Amino acid sequence: MSPQEQTAPRQPSGAERRRWLRVACDIPVTLNLGGSRCEAKLRDLSRAGACFFLDRPVLMMTVLELSLELKMPRGVRRIRGQGAVVRCERIAKALDHYEIAVFLHEMAEIDRKAIEEFLAQLGTGPSQALSAGS
Repeated sequence: MSPQEQTAPRQPSGAERRRWLRVACDIPVTLNLGGSRCEAKLRDLSRAGACFFLDRPVLMMTVLELSLELKMPRGVRRIRGQGAVVRCERIAKALDHYEIAVFLHEMAEIDRKAIEEFLAQLGTGPSQALSAGS
């Protein structure tokens, strides 16, 4: 091993790269994919990203709009944002369903804070908290 290989810093991976709490949640999300609306089911959510299940693949870096309704202590809060697809993986060979991750690059800060409040009310027990989220 060369001296550079021995001292090269290790690149963070997975949860180490994440900055925000990501929590599992099973709620519907409405997507706008190039003018076409479709419904999906969230797998998890953070203030900076969402992962959902959809019955079709979406190309990497596709920009889409999403909206969802969060049940808050003061009532239902509608959240809207725009993001880019950063991952799209087929769930299984036998299923024509995909797990799609989106980085939310455009969203009002008040909506991001509402997401954090919603995730905090879900709790961060072992069945809910996934890691410091995306």
